[in-house]
Amino acid sequence: MRILVLGQGKTGKLVAEVAAERGHGVNVLDELENTGATALTPPFVAGFDVVIDFTTPAAVVQNMRACLATGAKMVVGTTGWYASLADLRALTERKHAGLLYGTNFSIGVQVMLKLAEQMGKALAAAGYEFSVVETHHVSKLDKPSGTAISLVEMVQRGAGKKIDVPIESVREGDAKGLHVLNASSDADRVMLTHEAFSRRGFAEGAVRAAEWLSTRTGCYDFREVWENL
Repeated sequence: MRILVLGQGKTGKLVAEVAAERGHGVNVLDELENTGATALTPPFVAGFDVVIDFTTPAAVVQNMRACLATGAKMVVGTTGWYASLADLRALTERKHAGLLYGTNFSIGVQVMLKLAEQMGKALAAAGYEFSVVETHHVSKLDKPSGTAISLVEMVQRGAGKKIDVPIESVREGDAKGLHVLNASSDADRVMLTHEAFSRRGFAEGAVRAAEWLSTRTGCYDFREVWENL
């Protein structure tokens, strides 16, 4: 399979390495080579089976519009763009393209999200109060993290209603990603924690997602399909 990786940051580079390890042909395009998505012409994009984006919130929407308009298959690990999701889902459907997006491609985080839903179901009705603390590297641009937002959504889904779940965001050093979900009552506290030791789990999940998407069209959320990869 031929994969185009957009973004040459730490995660983008690792995605390219993992894709090559899994036997795929890889081309990496840095943001500086693709200002305003100008490099993503239809003939260029047509040379790849799947495009994987790990760029920035400022760049990703233009990249998605350019690629999806050609009917391309695209895996998006960049976060901070979800206000445009409805429009991009509609574009994907019109062009019979493929879009698989996710706030986190780690399998461990997907399990955490399922557990967060169960905590919301079991503890919200019992009067527990929820909060999330997320810690990432200082260069992460979006705040709070997409994963933290997903945790809140899953707690609320479990609770069956919108409840207040404050998020504290910490940016320090080269932290790979730490998410803590707290549920507290007057009697006790339940804590659910996921700590990433490296970015490899994200990269492997993204490449596996690209392999899965390569034979499909439509729009998918990674947390709904990861068990099928």
